[in-house]
Amino acid sequence: MAIAPLPDVTLTPVAHFPQGHFLENLVVRADGSLLITAVVQQELWYVPGPAPRTLVDPVLVHTFDHPVTGIVEVEPDVFVVSLTEGYTTHESHLARLDFNGWAPGTPVVPEIIFTFDERVRALNGSCALGPGVLAVADCFAGLVWRVDLADGAHHATARVWLAHDTMAWDPDGEVAPPPQPGINGVRYGAKTGYLYYTSTAQKVFMRVPVDPTTLDPSGAPEFVAAIDNADDFCVDEDAGFAYVTRHRANTLDRVPLAPTHGSEVRHLAGDPFDPVIAGPSSAYWGGEPGDHGRVLYVTTDGGRTAPPEGIVRNAALLRVELDPPVR
Repeated sequence: MAIAPLPDVTLTPVAHFPQGHFLENLVVRADGSLLITAVVQQELWYVPGPAPRTLVDPVLVHTFDHPVTGIVEVEPDVFVVSLTEGYTTHESHLARLDFNGWAPGTPVVPEIIFTFDERVRALNGSCALGPGVLAVADCFAGLVWRVDLADGAHHATARVWLAHDTMAWDPDGEVAPPPQPGINGVRYGAKTGYLYYTSTAQKVFMRVPVDPTTLDPSGAPEFVAAIDNADDFCVDEDAGFAYVTRHRANTLDRVPLAPTHGSEVRHLAGDPFDPVIAGPSSAYWGGEPGDHGRVLYVTTDGGRTAPPEGIVRNAALLRVELDPPVR
């Protein structure tokens, strides 16, 4: 079968952040605005919507007591963020944020709903497996936590969902600091019935079958594709692709969701190098009708972690439009 033709790609910066900021993860709200975590700065930012197409000014919402990584909407306008001291004490928490009735410029009050035990090492990407159930990657423990929410996400419990050698980090890796995480981004595809994940240190894109009733693994992880420098991503189950940010490689790649098609990984943006997409870190589909599969938003750190050409640029939120060719 012929490889699906590549779309034309348009990259448009829609928000710039201070130089040195490390934008980590993002979510699109129902009104089209976005919430973005800045891991090193321990901040949560708001980008006004709906659906920014030109430059807008981001608004700082909150500064946490710990680095912040994943963010998931668990109820309408209620979000759970991951707080983690991955490089120091490994102290890690989940915090609930309620944006119902919130207005830009007013405070939000995080509520700590769960504190992990001594097995945790570094929380990274997260996603919903089903109503009230989250999958949270632990990139230095090499595992996925299952989090069950209760009482409107005011309470939570957690247990190890799966551990596998493809999720492990490499303490002896030769990449310049900081150490490369193992399992990094996670996304659940309810249509295909798989949890997909990237493992940066192991240079793989993987999938795990999920039992639709229990939401626990129903089989072993499967190799999908080899890909280095992979960070977070979004999936289009209808087209059969993931769109993966390659953080230190400065590209956005299209990766097949099914095994045996690993040779079909393709660069969509950033090759040759484009300073607009320096240090891409995560991706999330736009929220307007027709956006899924066509419009995604990508965060960057401006090359803070691995400066291309020796230059650290401003962190940015990008609007990425995919224009599939007419067949």
